[in-house]
Amino acid sequence: MDELEQYRREIDRIDAELVRCFLERMDVTQKVGSYKQARGLPVLDAARERRVVDARAAMTADPARKADVAALYECIMGLSRRQQRQLVAEGAGDSGYAAFAAALAGRREPVERPRVVYQGEPGCFSEAAAADFFGPAADSRGLPWFPDVFAALERGEADYAVLPVENSSTGSIRQVYDLLAQYNYYIVGECQEKVEHCLMALPGVELGEIRTVCSHEQGLMQCEKYLDGHRDWKRVPTLDTAGAAKLVARTGDRTAAAIGPRRAAGIYGLHILAEAINYNSMNHTRFVVVSPRLELRPGRDKISAVFRLPHQSGSLHSILTVFAVQGLNLLKIESRPIPGRGWEYLFFLDFTGDVLAPELDGVLHELGQLAAEFRILGNFKGCEP
Repeated sequence: MDELEQYRREIDRIDAELVRCFLERMDVTQKVGSYKQARGLPVLDAARERRVVDARAAMTADPARKADVAALYECIMGLSRRQQRQLVAEGAGDSGYAAFAAALAGRREPVERPRVVYQGEPGCFSEAAAADFFGPAADSRGLPWFPDVFAALERGEADYAVLPVENSSTGSIRQVYDLLAQYNYYIVGECQEKVEHCLMALPGVELGEIRTVCSHEQGLMQCEKYLDGHRDWKRVPTLDTAGAAKLVARTGDRTAAAIGPRRAAGIYGLHILAEAINYNSMNHTRFVVVSPRLELRPGRDKISAVFRLPHQSGSLHSILTVFAVQGLNLLKIESRPIPGRGWEYLFFLDFTGDVLAPELDGVLHELGQLAAEFRILGNFKGCEP
């Protein structure tokens, strides 16, 4: 027997003992679950779990191993909670879960012949996303600012809003995330658009005449490498890409060009000077469909949530451990600062699942109990990457 094989046999022996001890521990934690069930006690006792993890980490004097032992026991505690939740039927004890339970009970069916709003002028990518999701005959209209779109939902002037949340080249649309946190609305769908930017100007204008280029800030960033080849051009941000095209057409300025979608050039009578000027040829924007009420549409496989963490060490790790233990696929995590609260953050999560699946009930309870604040933003069918 060589040396490596001997080490492997030692590991096998130790693993057999670990499994025996683990199963023995799970037998005891099941008894704890029965005790809690009989007395109506919650599964999660966060203070007790923290003491256990800290005590086990203190059993080693090796600083490099303390974090490893803590991670091991956080996983073990998560498995114990999952086992106990199969016994204990918890009520809507935390406010986040209670709010979601109420929204679930009051959910609506998709609106027929909906009124849809988006941010931007006709011809923008948001309008295209609305047409792709609701059909080309949908009653849709653009509004100047992102807050205007949410306000239209609040006043009952629209049934849905279509909003960009992420671009594959430039990342998240921060204003939309902040508004999703501010309004108690729900994501009921999503879609993505391939974004290909063109440089457009008045008919007859040549490239050498251009002195100013305007577009949405995302459009300018996505075409930054092209624009760096024209350092003498002044870059002017606008509310949206189609609005930039409309502005050039309205002013009649022969020294101005706009960056935006090809269809905007057709709508506003502009001439395309250059095509596909975005530096990433696989440039896509993900859009979400927002509703004032929760909907559960067929094919839903993605859940969005937002939460705030308590001020204590390891709180984010505790949240992420839930996903590892439950075998859930965490698709995205995004943080945004909380206005007026220095160095505190909201975290937006996307993960796979169906909120009506029996195993998800315990997960939502646990997330609500671990977070200082927790809210489900929606459960919908994710778009293909």
